[in-house]
Amino acid sequence: MDLGFPEALLVLGLLLTLAAALSGWLHGTVLSISVLSVVAGVGLALLGVVEADPHAEIVVFLVELALILTLFSDGLFVESELLREHWGPPARALVVAMPVTLVLLALAGKALFPALSWAEAFLLGAVLSPTDPVVTSAVVTAERVPRVVRHTLNLESGLNDGLALPFVLFFLVLAAAQGNAAREAAELAGEAALGALIGIALAVVASRLLPRLPGGGMERKYEGAYALGLGFVAFGLADVTYGNGLIAAFVAGIALAAARHDIPEAFQEFSESASAVFQIATFFVFGALVVATSWDGSVPRLLLFIAFALLVARPAAVLLSFLGVDLPRPHKLFIAWFGPKGVASMLFALLVLSSTVRERALVFDVASFVILASILAHGLTDTVGARWIERRLQAQS
Repeated sequence: MDLGFPEALLVLGLLLTLAAALSGWLHGTVLSISVLSVVAGVGLALLGVVEADPHAEIVVFLVELALILTLFSDGLFVESELLREHWGPPARALVVAMPVTLVLLALAGKALFPALSWAEAFLLGAVLSPTDPVVTSAVVTAERVPRVVRHTLNLESGLNDGLALPFVLFFLVLAAAQGNAAREAAELAGEAALGALIGIALAVVASRLLPRLPGGGMERKYEGAYALGLGFVAFGLADVTYGNGLIAAFVAGIALAAARHDIPEAFQEFSESASAVFQIATFFVFGALVVATSWDGSVPRLLLFIAFALLVARPAAVLLSFLGVDLPRPHKLFIAWFGPKGVASMLFALLVLSSTVRERALVFDVASFVILASILAHGLTDTVGARWIERRLQAQS
């Protein structure tokens, strides 16, 4: 059934209230809010209570807004001192692990789904290459997990959303056979660079305005809105000109935190709260979308690809990238496993579905079930994983 505005608010209100009410209890269990949100979306869609149209603009807007908020919030969270102290593991995860993961997934996709062209197979790999710490919130916030591990996972996931987007757009163009590939690659690189410059410039201006605001400064209740407004302006200005809006939003968050080490706590608190609201809604809608699109292909091939994506591609890529890195083996194994797919991959999959790529439905369906499996697998193991690495470190000490 189609939900009207009051019914939609009723469902969303119940979902948000339940997620918030159970957040304290879920923090100490093997469950997570992301898992419950996806399960709620799947369950209500199967019962016919909600129906999600993957072509609806509001679905794309919802996921894109959640991604903007997540990227900006992640940017504010990056600690400059820790970035300088532990730059090696995140850099290797981004520069080596992500491209290797993309290539491995593309090869597996082409082998298991012959209907995909090579460009479409690499598009599938690009869609599934970024990671998302929202799914494993217990990991990136658990004090029992070593700080360098939490930082690596958080910084990797924050940066690779924006870094994966140019690859997604490039293979979209290549798969749709539109224009010259080299020219498109140069244009996309230019968009990314301009987006970063816009983010930095806006953050510098916003930070310098803080001590010079009229009336002695902002009222506390508007501090969060000031930061969030900067994230929106960065995305919008980049997007309406020539830049990459997602990269602009993330870089603006990093630059603001770097320029103002004394930024009000409300900046982070408000951004994280707003991000959490839209992430819950996005996971719910995504669960309903999985039911709406369904799967009519080979189930064994799909299951094999999911297993390869979660158990082989990500772990192999991370372990390869960490060769020669001075980290204990439990740290490496922990980072290798926790590479969940989330909001960014959802958005990229929706971009593919709304494109003119020949096998866009197949790419979306395969990506959707990998994301769903990742949310469940990683969401159910975040607390268990945190306890595991704590025991391993205690045994070695």
